[in-house]
Amino acid sequence: LPYHDAFAPLTRQSIAALLDAAEVEHGVKTLDVACGPGDVAAGAAERGAKVAGIDFAPAMVDQASRLHPGIEFRAGDAEALPFEPGSFEAVVINFGVLHFADPDRAIAEAHRVLEKGGRLAFTVWAPPERAPGFAIVLNAIERHGRMDVGLPEGPPFFRFADRVECERTLIGVGFRGVRMHELPLLWRLPGADALFDAFWEGGVRTRGLLRAQTPGALAAIRIAIREGVAAHLAAHGATASNGGDIELPMPAVMTWGVKG
Repeated sequence: LPYHDAFAPLTRQSIAALLDAAEVEHGVKTLDVACGPGDVAAGAAERGAKVAGIDFAPAMVDQASRLHPGIEFRAGDAEALPFEPGSFEAVVINFGVLHFADPDRAIAEAHRVLEKGGRLAFTVWAPPERAPGFAIVLNAIERHGRMDVGLPEGPPFFRFADRVECERTLIGVGFRGVRMHELPLLWRLPGADALFDAFWEGGVRTRGLLRAQTPGALAAIRIAIREGVAAHLAAHGATASNGGDIELPMPAVMTWGVKG
């Protein structure tokens, strides 16, 4: 499951803040939506919460169940959650909102399965202008490849990094006290080529974009990513470590609200 390999060391960095925002603690009935390999659910269970996890991909559910045998995971759709209204006190979604075909429906479903006063918290990536890891890759594709490669239609990838958009959507389905906070995540990678590889193997939308390029364009994109990483490190007075490891800021935007 390459997405997990590439992005898990990064996405795990937001778990504590996400659980804090949703006020997940001992005894709190918590649902981890788009749970992937179950890292967030496991974090909630460590706090003593009563946890369930759900993911659209059966392979992810199998992996989560193997890694965390004490937690109930099931395959299911975030846009049609198989739970009764008011079943949970907290719903958490760590970087899952980006992958939903209809995120508004998924947020409305989270609201439905929460009890009154329950909390939703979710994370998305900050846009490229604040996230060098994204900017370097997207700039390389724009310069040396094609952006119009006929990928399936999906919602704008960075939509929920926007305060107005988040507030409008959450308030629209009945959340109140909507707040946002940027989390300063740092991506440690074993060299510049690992940045290309992470998106080639792991990024859902960016992966499709890369795999639609010609071999010649891909070679140029890979070189441009190396150059972009070197330029970023130089601009910030940093170099790759002796082992070749690099660090790139990849901030997340966390949004949370309370069911009114």
